[in-house]
Amino acid sequence: MISFILALVVLVVGYVIYGRLVDGIFGPDDRKTPAIEINDGVDCIPMKTWKAVLIQLLNIAGTGPIFGALMGACFGPVVFLWIVFGAILGGGVHDFMCGMISERNKGASIAELSGIYLGKPALYLMRAFSVLLLLLTGTVFVTSPAALIARLTPDTLSNGFWIIVILLYYILATLIPIDKLIGRIYPVFGVILIVMAISIVGGILFHSQYNIPELTLANLHPDNLPIWPFMFVTVACGAISGFHATQSPLMSKCIMSEHDGRKVFYGAMILESVIALVWAAGGVAFYGTTQLLSEAISSLGQSGTVYEISRTMLGSVGGVLAVIGVVVCPITSGDTAFRSARLILAEWTGLDQKHIKNRLIITIPLLLIGAILTQLDFNVLWRYFSWSNQTLAMISLWVATAYLLDRGTKLYKTLVTALPATFMSAVSMTYILMAKEGLGLIAGIAYPVGIIFAAILFCFYLYKALNR
Repeated sequence: MISFILALVVLVVGYVIYGRLVDGIFGPDDRKTPAIEINDGVDCIPMKTWKAVLIQLLNIAGTGPIFGALMGACFGPVVFLWIVFGAILGGGVHDFMCGMISERNKGASIAELSGIYLGKPALYLMRAFSVLLLLLTGTVFVTSPAALIARLTPDTLSNGFWIIVILLYYILATLIPIDKLIGRIYPVFGVILIVMAISIVGGILFHSQYNIPELTLANLHPDNLPIWPFMFVTVACGAISGFHATQSPLMSKCIMSEHDGRKVFYGAMILESVIALVWAAGGVAFYGTTQLLSEAISSLGQSGTVYEISRTMLGSVGGVLAVIGVVVCPITSGDTAFRSARLILAEWTGLDQKHIKNRLIITIPLLLIGAILTQLDFNVLWRYFSWSNQTLAMISLWVATAYLLDRGTKLYKTLVTALPATFMSAVSMTYILMAKEGLGLIAGIAYPVGIIFAAILFCFYLYKALNR
């Protein structure tokens, strides 16, 4: 329990101190934001800061800080370290920079920002890569809630039926102005996600049979899966996530002042990490060992595991919270995934999104592809999502580094993005070399290649920095 409490404290202190440092390096000013300057009535609409924070939290979270944290907890309490320091030094910096750089470029997507700061080849690569990631994300956030709803409803309402219902909702949420649906109900669900995490902590504290294990660096994964790089990819959204680079531009179009950026972008990431920390601790505390936790995930699935933990700890109230958490929350991230994909394709094609016809032209094919992808195995989808997610985070951090260099920021200050970019470069490359869905190479090959790859990128960064 002491390790868990200290981890929570470090997250809060990290937001206050390191978040302020990053904010100072970026240098927010009083220029007009896209919400004020453009205000198109569809995507660029002013929102109050508290509402933008909760919407950002729900957009980036979904079931990521729950499912990813539970699977990451199978490695043992060592996952606490990655959630805490990954969020402070990587995830918070990543989300803040992506949101603020987008805001300074009229709410441009991460794909367009890549073209501006890394060149045309990066633009075309990131357009394709980010749309692919968003399709995978939207699909993952269709299949997981549909599976749980199907378990809780009569057999006549099958998994396929609920997939169709969710996809129909996505059409609505993707098309209409952001303040009409997302702006009104998402803050409520954001609060519910936080309440759900607080309730799990309460359940642990008030039931003496549950004990959160103390921090150890030992690898406790029952299948002896290597911590490096698998844990860093598995946790995903709870520490750092490239998906957030596609979501931060949504709120960059809605904040009314640059001075709100730290609260909205960095703050929402820290909140998500608190939720991930709670579920990582709760998973091991509830099942007692990483072996039993892993077996529960294998037999019940991620949704079923969350439902069992919540229902047992908190009774009927916990059951309701679990249903909301693993049904509503992923759905409300899935729809913004498709919304972000629509905006990227709109930038690509030049179709004006003020007109409903143009929004339909892009949205319908996207959702049809998503419907086809739902027929694939969820676990396979999640693994590819996790890798592409962290790879996008790597690229986004290099975009942020290029932005700082382009603006003439002092070299030592650009390290706030360059160091996590280098780290994530090693993670991403090593994972795809070792993973079954990648090349399946042995650690003796994958480890040095991953490190060399990251070192080359860092040296290229230094070369550009010293010769700008």
